[in-house]
Amino acid sequence: MPAQAHILLVDDQAVNLMLLKRKLERAGMCVDSVSSGLACLDSLAIKKPDLILLDVSMPEMDGFETCEKIQNNPSWIDIPIIFITSKKSKEEKIQGLSAGAVDYITKPIDFDETLARVKTQIRLQTMFRENRELQGRLGEARRSAAIGAVAQGLTHNLNNLLGVVVGYLDLMKCSYDQPSMIQRSVEHIDQSLGRIITVVRQLGTIANSEHEYKQSIAANALIESSIQRFNKESAAQGEVRFETKVPDSVHILTNQENFETALIKLLTNAGDSNAAVENASDGIISVQAHQDASQDHPQLVITVKDQGSGIDPTIQERMFEPFVTNKAGVGRGMGLTIARHIMRKNEGDVQVTDSSDTGTSVCITYPIA
Repeated sequence: MPAQAHILLVDDQAVNLMLLKRKLERAGMCVDSVSSGLACLDSLAIKKPDLILLDVSMPEMDGFETCEKIQNNPSWIDIPIIFITSKKSKEEKIQGLSAGAVDYITKPIDFDETLARVKTQIRLQTMFRENRELQGRLGEARRSAAIGAVAQGLTHNLNNLLGVVVGYLDLMKCSYDQPSMIQRSVEHIDQSLGRIITVVRQLGTIANSEHEYKQSIAANALIESSIQRFNKESAAQGEVRFETKVPDSVHILTNQENFETALIKLLTNAGDSNAAVENASDGIISVQAHQDASQDHPQLVITVKDQGSGIDPTIQERMFEPFVTNKAGVGRGMGLTIARHIMRKNEGDVQVTDSSDTGTSVCITYPIA
């Protein structure tokens, strides 16, 4: 319980107010008292208590109406309310609890019981606040850890890439009379600068929080256009086989460019995983789509499956962090990070299932319009 809990008493009977206030103050609590619902609301506007003891039967504005107004105010909604009632009917008690009260006390008031109930609610309120503060600190710690991971990965990747650029520039200075050497150096510098540009663009995709233009798009058509873009843009080898159980009439509300970008990232990862394994079923990437109606809102489910060697156990728990990857080289490891970021911004998600004998399956879930 806080050093001095603040209680607000609301009762139109002066005797009840006086006796209750005396009992609670003797228990070390700070008590304010008012005689009407309107006065209760005025008091809340000045000072927010830890708990309200609210009489049900009052003129002008009864306890239920007062409780409703308190619950409708975002600044007061978390204040616990204990009703005081002279009626012992089950219906009124249910009505009080449904209105937002956490407990009720019946008249004639047993002061020892009332004190015990008040102390219980104050302890619960204290635990709630401590838990909320802890969640806030944990959230801040997670954000700090994420920022640290991005900063560390960015520093490592850019340092390596810039090191390549500087190294080949130095080599060119020593080989100005060897055109073939200069040409190879320029090619390596161009590749490294391209990687740097890619890293910066990928970080920009994650950081961008501006409003996205969305439109209703047929799910199958969107998946097929993503595969076509992948085949055109990606250097990964292998055939993409698309199977769908989704009717052509099913649409999703999304930004086409961003959705395609996310799916292409997953297809690229699958292609790279296949390429890393010799004769991995001829490098086939399987894409399957179906509807999941088991949730409150129907979901489009897209599964991208490769025939690679699975996920390295050392990175399995960190695979969605920036720059975490199985791949060799630098400027990599952002595909899953970007894909999940895009999907979660639109109430979807990306999950990974690993099976070392049959490769990796990555599953997109997305709400159906």
